[in-house]
Amino acid sequence: MDHAIQLPCDGDGMCMKCKTKPPTEETVTCCTCITPWHVSCLIEPPPTIASALVWVCTDCSGVPESVPSGNATGGGDLVSTIRAIEADETLTEREKARKRQELVSGRVEEEDEEDEKKKKRKGKERKSEDDVSALLDKFSCSFCMQLPERPVSTPCGHNFCLACFEKWIKQGKRTCIKCRNIIPAKMASQPRINSALVAAIRMAKLSKSTIVGPTEVHQYKQNEDRPDKAYTTERAQKAGKANAASGKIFVTVPPDHFGPIPAENDPQRHQGVLVGECWEDRMECRQWGAHLPHVAGIAGQSGYGAQSVALSGGYQDDEDHGEWFLYTGSGGRDLSGNKRTNKDQSFDQKFEKLNEALRVSCKKGYPVRVVRSHKEKRSSYAPEKGVRYDGVYRIEKCWRKPGIQGFKVCRYLFVRCDNEPAPWTSDEYGDRPRPLPSVKELKAKTLKDIIDTTERKESPSWDFDEEDGRWKWKKPPPLSQKRVETGNPEDRKRSRKVIRQAQNSSVRDRLLKEFSCLICSQVMSLPITTPCAHNFCKVCLEGAFAGKTLVRERSRGGRTLRSQKNIMLCPSCPTDISDFLQNLQVNRELMDVIESLKRKTEEIAEDPAEDLSEEEAANEIEENSDPADEIEAGKACKRKKVDTNPEGVKEAEGAHKEDSPSSTLQIQTSDEDLY
Repeated sequence: MDHAIQLPCDGDGMCMKCKTKPPTEETVTCCTCITPWHVSCLIEPPPTIASALVWVCTDCSGVPESVPSGNATGGGDLVSTIRAIEADETLTEREKARKRQELVSGRVEEEDEEDEKKKKRKGKERKSEDDVSALLDKFSCSFCMQLPERPVSTPCGHNFCLACFEKWIKQGKRTCIKCRNIIPAKMASQPRINSALVAAIRMAKLSKSTIVGPTEVHQYKQNEDRPDKAYTTERAQKAGKANAASGKIFVTVPPDHFGPIPAENDPQRHQGVLVGECWEDRMECRQWGAHLPHVAGIAGQSGYGAQSVALSGGYQDDEDHGEWFLYTGSGGRDLSGNKRTNKDQSFDQKFEKLNEALRVSCKKGYPVRVVRSHKEKRSSYAPEKGVRYDGVYRIEKCWRKPGIQGFKVCRYLFVRCDNEPAPWTSDEYGDRPRPLPSVKELKAKTLKDIIDTTERKESPSWDFDEEDGRWKWKKPPPLSQKRVETGNPEDRKRSRKVIRQAQNSSVRDRLLKEFSCLICSQVMSLPITTPCAHNFCKVCLEGAFAGKTLVRERSRGGRTLRSQKNIMLCPSCPTDISDFLQNLQVNRELMDVIESLKRKTEEIAEDPAEDLSEEEAANEIEENSDPADEIEAGKACKRKKVDTNPEGVKEAEGAHKEDSPSSTLQIQTSDEDLY
């Protein structure tokens, strides 16, 4: 008999074949479509009760010709396939329903290669989010065992929900439920929410529900309509190049291009930017891509690297020896108000922003383009006029030391490594590998003043090839984070992928940024949470109160007065934390999460994602890059000085009067503090 004769029961339970309503014990239900059938009207009823539980009707077990034989060859295969779809965690409920519909109806569409990659990437993102969620489970509240809602961190380093904590305090308890340490009375009466932990938990929750859509790629505006030279607009209050707008950009390299500019990126002359090429000023130099900022001496991004520097006599500490030179970093000057041309340092330089970009290029061994200006009057290698491109250099070392004006400066040792001869030599060939020069600053007599020394430990990305006899990229150069319209579809595709990687940064890296010290702005090591819910590195907090005393002795008119307690304010708020400083305890839960995030990030960096090609994986861009650093450096005249000295913690009014130190602040640093 044909399958079409077998009919199920209708919505009222009536058999559509015999037109009667069978009793419940005479009906069997399909385990796939959940439809009741009359057993006596079936051609092949299930032989046993056990087989009736997994029975599949003819509508679900029939295999149309359009269905591939590998998908379902019978009722059992169909059931196993549907169960496999249900068990696939990478599919949403909507996708599972669509696949079941296609499987049952016989309209199974083969997934193309892009869908497979998308599915694979989605699975990896979900796995990454699950790993982060597992890490954040360490912050679970000890009362409700859930992620803390409005988290409160005790001085002993444990985290609770605000409601749970207040309920515990209302019961008259004044000790931590985990370690039984005393909770300060002020914190018990006025608990503060840990804002850093709030941001981390919120980010982990949003990472599960956020659907990453197609990344919008912003193209750079074409500059064919720009003039060939820089110009000054009518609205500019001053004439001259100080307020000039850039002219046409003649090269097709992106703004964050590393290394020399080759001929293929010079559509007009087809020769690239040659060593020894001169321009009238920095604005014209910008048009040829050798050094983009027309004010700042460093072009780069703090987490990505520096592309070029300009030697223009900005700092007295610079030393120029041609094939190598000592370069001083940026910053350390107050350029606010009418001090835009101030050359006197007023505070220390630090490895941050553009200075950090140079240090990244030092660690990675990237080539840095160097231009010299005629404004450098002390150098024998500076041009007589204008600006000259002198090839690429590599940063071999960097450190900090007290400069000529007494404040600490960042110092960089540049060594030339170009395939073209320098403009001041008559050689026909470029540089060859040479030993590092002898620097007086790094000798034993002054070595005690050197701090924060950085040397490259891995092989450089730009190095000399003995077989080819030339300098070239030993490792693939970092891909640009910015978009340049070249008309090449492959370039557009590569740029789009890199931009997507940079924008869709991993949750781990973003979490690490949230766990940063409020003093040094770096990821915390040995994190300390104060009773006022602020987080610091243990070393930074100790340094902020170094030399301070807990108690001061007082005397007046020959009489000895009662000792008075010093007031020590939190570096981030006017809260007295003097009692807390007597027994610092590391937030163990927070430290475990930070170490796990760092370890996982390092593993990913060593073992790139499988769905990227070898070249793309080697060039995966670090997430904490800051392309705005270049813009900020160009607007240095508008910046104002920010005092971030941790030692400038204000004490209560009159706390420094009539004092003679008697007891020095003792901060416990034993290993027991970690627990």
